[in-house]
Amino acid sequence: MNEQTTRCGYVAIVGRPNVGKSTLLNYILGQKLSITSRKPQTTRHHLLGIKTSEAVQVVYVDTPGIHGDARKAINRYMNRNARSVLRDVEVVVFVLDRTAWLEDDEIVAESVARSGAPVIIVINKVDLLKEKTELLPYLQKLQARFPDASIVPVSATRGENLDTLESLIEERLPPGPFYFPDDQVTDRSERFLVAEIVREKIMRQLGEEVPYSATIQIERFVREKKTIHVDALILVERDGQKAILIGRGGARLKKIGTDARQDIERLLDTKVMLRLWVKVKSGWSDDERALKSLGYDDV
Repeated sequence: MNEQTTRCGYVAIVGRPNVGKSTLLNYILGQKLSITSRKPQTTRHHLLGIKTSEAVQVVYVDTPGIHGDARKAINRYMNRNARSVLRDVEVVVFVLDRTAWLEDDEIVAESVARSGAPVIIVINKVDLLKEKTELLPYLQKLQARFPDASIVPVSATRGENLDTLESLIEERLPPGPFYFPDDQVTDRSERFLVAEIVREKIMRQLGEEVPYSATIQIERFVREKKTIHVDALILVERDGQKAILIGRGGARLKKIGTDARQDIERLLDTKVMLRLWVKVKSGWSDDERALKSLGYDDV
């Protein structure tokens, strides 16, 4: 197939925290690539999810949620990371949570307007709308605000109306050759994806404070025969957080490890031996140098 009959391009998925960007990407790809949880700011790095059909390759970029409260260095990093993606994409998918328009949505809208790329507004979680009658006036209001944008109500968890969304995206991609091999689904390494899975389990199992103070370093990633051996170091900022993460008799850390190992085995399609440690690294989330040393430097 020649370049004239194929389409390819980058598509940024942006929005404030917790609107369902990663869930949307995972459903479109048909596999779990981006980690998800009900807590805002689960995604910290942008990640490419590549979907290739016979004539179209869409390179989706899942981004951290853009937010106004950026007191710590890690929050400023996430905002820079998300906004940097908007500089060079063919399409922007701006995700909203039902009919709620918050201050952070306004901040995202300003960044989207500056990108200059065609915009598709996705109203996610419509299956959770209690008053369906609210949707039509909200759609009309959005269309007046963004006259050139296409607007698509969807449910990312149920896959509702995602075919329409994908068709709108593909129509807006320019003709050209594919950027990646047909069978490649992401630009991220297995080590990165494994670290993210461990962090997801922490996000899902613990309360408000600890997950935001935790980050993961993969110390060892070795294939031996039919088994991958992974040693992962969980860094937190205070001794109290370490105690909570480990739990009584190590029970919570064991549960995190078991859940993470099962997901990692599904991802890598092989047996995995996972060992977790917890260490205190005070102030890492508000230290630019520490962030770079921990891999938060891909802007």
